[in-house]
Amino acid sequence: MEDSIDVILQDQNTKFLHRPQDSHHLSMVLGGLLVGFYRLWTMFVQPGFRKVPIKLQVPYLPSSTIQTQNVMKLLEGRKGCLADLGSGDGRLVFAASSLGLQSTGFEINSILLTYARSKAWWKGIPTYKATFVNKDFWKTDLSRYNNVTVFLAPGVMEVLEKKLLAELPDGARVISCRFPFPHWPSVGTEGAGLDQVWAYDINAVRRIAT
Repeated sequence: MEDSIDVILQDQNTKFLHRPQDSHHLSMVLGGLLVGFYRLWTMFVQPGFRKVPIKLQVPYLPSSTIQTQNVMKLLEGRKGCLADLGSGDGRLVFAASSLGLQSTGFEINSILLTYARSKAWWKGIPTYKATFVNKDFWKTDLSRYNNVTVFLAPGVMEVLEKKLLAELPDGARVISCRFPFPHWPSVGTEGAGLDQVWAYDINAVRRIAT
């Protein structure tokens, strides 16, 4: 009986002795996962962020399928050239090009840019229909585009209003995803909640502004 008790006590002591070691291993694994997640995040975000002033930085967030469809509804019947500001993986550019719009995606994240270009090549989409440029749209004259799509953050929308109003031609249409422009009157909207999008005609905005 005493021998049995000694064995049980030895087993319990062995378990207690192993617990700190197991906890250490668990901490190492969790730490490794966090480091890996951070490195993956920096691969997709940091390359672009370094090129843009802090107040204009916007993290990458892809459009949902429903949101993309809503954008296309507000672009039906439109012609000419389209600029997608911060095109990410290129899904809005590809969708707009299928409507016959000559679409250009502006993206400063080199990884996302390479992915979008590779996807265009894989789909067999010629560059005159869909192209992706490694340019900062804040520093680019957008006057040649009569269609613009944006999925940015609320903090930059007021600044973007001024830029687009100064550069876009009469007759241009701007589609904003999820976050509306704070001072512009919309001419149409599609969807609800996170998938809601708004359409703005520059002519209507300029009439209000004058």
